[in-house]
Amino acid sequence: MNLLWIVLVLLVGVVATHWIASAAGGRIAPPLIQIAAGAVIGFATDFGVTLQPELFFLLFLPPLLFLDGWRVPKRDLQDNAAIVLSLAFGLVFFTVLGVGLMLHLILPAMPLPVCFALAAVLSPTDVVAATAMVTDVPVPRRLLRILEGEALFNDASGLVCLRIAVAVMMTGTFPFWPSLGGLAWATIGGVVLGLAFSRVIASVKLWVVARLGENTSSQILISLLNPYGAYALADAIGCSPVLAAVSAGMMMSWIEVSGQALAMTRIRRNAVWETLQFALNGAIFLLLGEQLPGIMTRVGAGAAESGHAELGWLAVYVLAVIAALAVLRFVWVWISVFIWLRLDTERAHGQRLPNSRLVLAMSVAGVRGAVTLAGALSLPLLLPDGSPFPARDLAILIAAGVILGSLILANVGLPRLLKSVPLPQEPRQDQQELMARIEAAKAAIAALGRAGEHQGPGADGRLTALASVTEYYQHRLGQLQPEVRQGEDAVHAEERLHALALKAESAAIIALVRNHRISSDIAHKLLRETDLAEAAFETASEN
Repeated sequence: MNLLWIVLVLLVGVVATHWIASAAGGRIAPPLIQIAAGAVIGFATDFGVTLQPELFFLLFLPPLLFLDGWRVPKRDLQDNAAIVLSLAFGLVFFTVLGVGLMLHLILPAMPLPVCFALAAVLSPTDVVAATAMVTDVPVPRRLLRILEGEALFNDASGLVCLRIAVAVMMTGTFPFWPSLGGLAWATIGGVVLGLAFSRVIASVKLWVVARLGENTSSQILISLLNPYGAYALADAIGCSPVLAAVSAGMMMSWIEVSGQALAMTRIRRNAVWETLQFALNGAIFLLLGEQLPGIMTRVGAGAAESGHAELGWLAVYVLAVIAALAVLRFVWVWISVFIWLRLDTERAHGQRLPNSRLVLAMSVAGVRGAVTLAGALSLPLLLPDGSPFPARDLAILIAAGVILGSLILANVGLPRLLKSVPLPQEPRQDQQELMARIEAAKAAIAALGRAGEHQGPGADGRLTALASVTEYYQHRLGQLQPEVRQGEDAVHAEERLHALALKAESAAIIALVRNHRISSDIAHKLLRETDLAEAAFETASEN
């Protein structure tokens, strides 16, 4: 099947599986439906996609990591930095050691370096899977931010551990100091390079725009190329491309709030990125499911490599690994939260021990995804002497089983664990939003006042326009100010009426263009304006 058909089938599959997930009422997480659909495609057709790990990482990881780094709340990430870094690095090393030793204990036929290599690909959680699994689950804000932050950074530490374990298997030696230096270079170099790369790209764009003007389409295209550039450059010089893509996205978020882009550029760019994220997220899990038929052909070889001919032993190994991952994660998270409660007594609000139910939910939410499978598939085929890489098929089978098992466990367990759980008090965002709206309205009125002071003679028309716009902002400020603000019900009712009126405007414009009374380009322009205004009022009424 050629590449065009593969892309078309994946895109259709993404849309169809989201329809199915919606029809299921959110009871089944979209990733599970997409994996099942991918498996059906793989079994029923000759789709035959060969998942090349390097190409997979290059195509899918840069934009998704960049977007997550772009959108993750930086204040939340800063507030939870200690726990996030503890999970992203400390928990990964703890998991590699614990699961690696456990695998060697239950699978003595698997060499110890291969056990550690498999533990390394299983240790990081998947940012795409983690986000997708909690979309329809009422997760506490802080827990969600910790999961997102952990998944952003732990790929780097897991892939470094994988590289070290494979090098030990291939060479028979463990270069401790070079490995430690490589880890430091990969981490620090990746972060610095990603930040610098985005900053340089933004500076060049600003220089060009100042001289030639801003073209929205080219700005969007540059934003799409940015993560690939940071990823490829970091990979070329031996830094962590994962951290480079994440930090490039974080820098872009700071650049975004500087107001260096036109409003229309930001609106269209957000729409493009949301569509890209939707397509790539779904395609990842469809490809993961499509790989299952090929993985199943390795079952016999994997069973033989395990030292047990019975296929049931493979399920035992998978369940043992899932249990070990959950237990190690629970222990590490519990201890991390316990230490945090002791050190940050002000934010702990008198709580002395971690909420075990929330810690267990966080352990269950640590799902694995397609990055884990790609990491397992990246294991070499041959050793330097030409002999087959030991237990490679077994490692791939266990990785695939853990991915499916962790997704199912999260889909079943998270809603039950978080049901009726007393959620910790979350910081209120509405007061900050109200304050920002008031200050913005005051700034607008002040700017209009200064514009009125500079009007010369014969400016009656402009003064009338200034009065009209100023009246609008004063009315808006009157709604926002606490002392004169209407009741919440009245404010929301007014916002809903605005949305209703805008819908009527849209209907009238559509009727005009259908009756050939206005041109289609004018209709598109007017509909874009009413759509943006309607979306703003609908969002405000929901809040």
